[in-house]
Amino acid sequence: MDKEHIHVAIVSDVACPWCYIGKRRLEKALAQWQGAPVVITWHPFQLDPTLPEEGLDMRTYLSQKFGDTQQIQEMTDRLTALGAEEGIDFNFGPPMRAVRTLPLHQLMHVAGEEGFKDALKERFFKAYFTENLHLNEAEVLEGIMSHFGWEAEKTRAVLNDDTIAYSVKQEIGHYQQRGVSGVPFFIVNDTYGISGAQPPEAFLEVFAKVSNVPTIPDGKSCGTNGADC
Repeated sequence: MDKEHIHVAIVSDVACPWCYIGKRRLEKALAQWQGAPVVITWHPFQLDPTLPEEGLDMRTYLSQKFGDTQQIQEMTDRLTALGAEEGIDFNFGPPMRAVRTLPLHQLMHVAGEEGFKDALKERFFKAYFTENLHLNEAEVLEGIMSHFGWEAEKTRAVLNDDTIAYSVKQEIGHYQQRGVSGVPFFIVNDTYGISGAQPPEAFLEVFAKVSNVPTIPDGKSCGTNGADC
């Protein structure tokens, strides 16, 4: 590994509000950090690969997971307030749909090869959580990808490419085997883990002591058991 840089691998899912918050908090840390350059790489995770292709109305989906309307409201209110502190305008209104995110990871996989994965990740977060765009619809994805210079035919080809889908699933499996069960999860220099949407100070602490830093537990995250998401 390049010892002149700090490498941060971020395992996350587009459908994870804590991943959006975690991205903003990491960005705050990076703005304050004055040490070695930090190199960011994004890696896929699926919180719910069982969702149907057509997706589900978000309120219906959350009701199926939690069953408690009051709990759902409290959760979304809390996320909305925390998001506002980070400059995120969360919108959990009726148009929002829960969708399978494997196709989004396929697009980001190729975007990574072309050098704009971080920008696409940000765009997907905003589209999903603020604009309530239905990211399971090919036309919506074609519109988003057109802003990155892709023709509709290229977007559809990537979405329909089983080889790319397989590569993404293999990468997800790799991080699951390494013990990642909730996201966001940040792996620093392939050794030290930061679990959840930690405050900027947690990242700065790891960056400063990267040679001897344990995993920092208990940050808020989205887990496959449905906690908080």
